[in-house]
Amino acid sequence: MANVIVLGAQWGDEGKGKIVDLLTEQAEIVVRFQGGHNAGHTLVVGGKKYVLHLVPSGIVRNGKLCIIGNGVVLDPQAFLEELQGLTNLGLAVSGSNLKISALTNLIMPYHRELDQAREKRKGKGKIGTTGRGIGPAYEDKVARRGIRIDDLFNRQIFEDKLRENVAYHNFMLENFYQSPTFSYETVRDDYLRMGDTLLPFVDDVVGILEEATRNKRPILFEGAQGTMLDVDHGTYPFVTSSSTVAGGACTGTGVGPTRIDAVLAVVKAYTTRVGSGPFPTELNDTVGEHLSRVGNEFGATTGRARRCGWFDGIVARHAARLNGVTGLVVTKLDVLDGLDSLKVCVAYQRNGRRLDSMPANPAILDLCEPIYEELPGWSTSTAGASSFAELPAAAQEYIRYLEQLCGLPVDILSVGPDRQQTMIRSNPFA
Repeated sequence: MANVIVLGAQWGDEGKGKIVDLLTEQAEIVVRFQGGHNAGHTLVVGGKKYVLHLVPSGIVRNGKLCIIGNGVVLDPQAFLEELQGLTNLGLAVSGSNLKISALTNLIMPYHRELDQAREKRKGKGKIGTTGRGIGPAYEDKVARRGIRIDDLFNRQIFEDKLRENVAYHNFMLENFYQSPTFSYETVRDDYLRMGDTLLPFVDDVVGILEEATRNKRPILFEGAQGTMLDVDHGTYPFVTSSSTVAGGACTGTGVGPTRIDAVLAVVKAYTTRVGSGPFPTELNDTVGEHLSRVGNEFGATTGRARRCGWFDGIVARHAARLNGVTGLVVTKLDVLDGLDSLKVCVAYQRNGRRLDSMPANPAILDLCEPIYEELPGWSTSTAGASSFAELPAAAQEYIRYLEQLCGLPVDILSVGPDRQQTMIRSNPFA
């Protein structure tokens, strides 16, 4: 059986959660490898809606082991609230079906305050973060002052680290941002109390995954955000703070790259983006309004309206190279129903010069204009199709065109939000 990475090939919100949920039927373990509760994966199963932020999407299936890897930054309060929400929806979540790496760094309350204070200070130049402390938590991790979840269970280590961190961040909050500061004692007591609740979930994830690979148990690695938000390879500085590409699945879990068998890149049949930053194919017209309305394009985490545009082939090909993609997943094909014609970006133009690949400097992307090819649309609904052959002829042609443009097969195709509204044309676990 295979080990498969599922990740986003655009700016996030591509529908990864649904695809992970679908493929989890064939996996035994589902692992989240980066990001924090700034992610939002929406699943619709049997008409019931689940919105997940930290917990892997496999949690809605019985008999699966879900893991939060060391590449994630975890806010204990947000995690516990999410667990309560899942319990309220009738899901049984415990340390037997959900594990957290002992090496996972924690998001602290001063991280949230810093995140929001920075965005406020930047004004119109803000990044567009969720304000949930993700970036500052990763900064502390890289600066080697981060507090790991395992530190909660060694009181002296935790107190020493926390005392130094509170002093450092309070100084910045008070003197540079003129923002509220935090009481060391209050943060200490809150986190020690939450640590008692977290303890049953904490484990040696590297060891669990090593044993699983030796025993050939199929593993599904679940990415958050999207390739174009990668801290190294995305539209910097308008990116997230973690490695969203396939390599992040290895560093964020402790699984070596030779253990990965397939990489599926999820793309919408069009393109969306949340927050600030370049977006060459963005539409501010009636078509953009159609995509937003029919696609219900609002962030699962923040509720913010997503910017919408035509499919960007340059972005998709760039993601394919960075991730070593073996197959594409196209979601929300049904959102294009009823449009008379469709456009696909095949290249960019800048100062009269054609660019057939992503500019080396992402800042240049904001200066590029898309070059489009036009394809016929279709009026027949795709939502009821259960096989590729049942799609309207123009919809079939659109998918074949994307395959040719990206140089990759479309292995999975989605025509609606429910688990059942999905066609698996090639099984990555086979």
